[in-house]
Amino acid sequence: MSDAQEVLDRCAELARITAGAPRIERVYLSPEHAAANSLVATWMEKVGLRTWQDAAGNLCGRREGHVDGLPALMIGSHLDTVPDAGAYDGTTGVLMAIVVAERLRNHDLPFALEVIAFSDEEGTRFGAALMGSRAVAGRWQEDWWQQRDRDGITLRRAFADFGLNPELVHEAARTPAELVGYLEAHIEQGPYLESEDRSLGFVTAIAGARRFRLNIIGEAGHAGGTPYPRRRDALVSACEAITMIERVARASGEDGCIATVGRIEVQPGAVNVIPGQAHFTLDLRAATDAERDAMWHSMRAEIERLCGRRGTRLTVVETHSAPACECALWLREAIATGIRKTGDDDPRGLWSKAGHDAMAMGAICDVAMLFVRCRDGVSHHPSEDIREIDVARGIDAYKEAVLEVARTYEARVRARNCGS
Repeated sequence: MSDAQEVLDRCAELARITAGAPRIERVYLSPEHAAANSLVATWMEKVGLRTWQDAAGNLCGRREGHVDGLPALMIGSHLDTVPDAGAYDGTTGVLMAIVVAERLRNHDLPFALEVIAFSDEEGTRFGAALMGSRAVAGRWQEDWWQQRDRDGITLRRAFADFGLNPELVHEAARTPAELVGYLEAHIEQGPYLESEDRSLGFVTAIAGARRFRLNIIGEAGHAGGTPYPRRRDALVSACEAITMIERVARASGEDGCIATVGRIEVQPGAVNVIPGQAHFTLDLRAATDAERDAMWHSMRAEIERLCGRRGTRLTVVETHSAPACECALWLREAIATGIRKTGDDDPRGLWSKAGHDAMAMGAICDVAMLFVRCRDGVSHHPSEDIREIDVARGIDAYKEAVLEVARTYEARVRARNCGS
């Protein structure tokens, strides 16, 4: 069996660890989380990694470098899923990393090699994404403890039920001195590699997202008795705003901003009443914070103008903000070098419009990502699919990228020692 087919078979095996068969659902601090960690730990140990579960529930495997105690190059992804997930988001990156660790078993590396399976990238259970990687990056938030899942269980209670001590969660944190960098392989979650008939690409930056709840306040009134000139219809204002949001985002181009309105609610919500209030969400992403923020200021000003014309008013609550993460040039080049070794002489760079654990890890170390083609760009859906040939090329590129990182890092260490 090829290494790539083994990765696909193991993805299928992990897909059977689910709370909602036949749907795939594997969330943070659940029995399925524990079962997945246990299974993946056996695969890590088979390739000679020393394994442990850290204080935030992340699964780690380590092999020392040419001497013990060296800083580590960390490679991996996540094992948790969204509800009704596909089989490849996150898990492919973890399992490819294990194969890379096996292929490098007899290489004398100038750093330790660690494979990590992050415990909570998606934020499905408690609503805060990247909990696992943010714990490793030392960015755990104390206000998370009181967040509840759909059954009313707090994060603190879930920790205890899982066998973790909430008071020790900060022990999961690593320091910059402990890490050489972080590399992550992931399915693309977009159509660009497939449209160009490429197996692989490298990531230039990971989108910085801001999320808002926009509230348009008008005046409720009788659907029959209120003439149009007297109407202050909040829903019509919201619809005009939403149409404008899409138009402006589209005009920014293929590599510009992405804007999504995912939810809208209306009050009072009666069939024969003019809506007095409309509430909708906005998810705004771009390759840089400056582009994203400029787009937001432009959109907000236009919504306020249209509300003024219609006699309504706007209020805004920001519910989430995450900075964009630029991938480190030297690690990007290492991944591009790996891709070239597979026969693609001009590797494609892409900015990731989706968030990843790498953006959390970017707070403490240099990061880069390898994208693997997925069918029709579909992710977060049962129809997620990837091909054996693309996984095979991805493993080859990943291994070569780690070796290129080793060469560059070793040269840097020598230069630093010569200068001291």
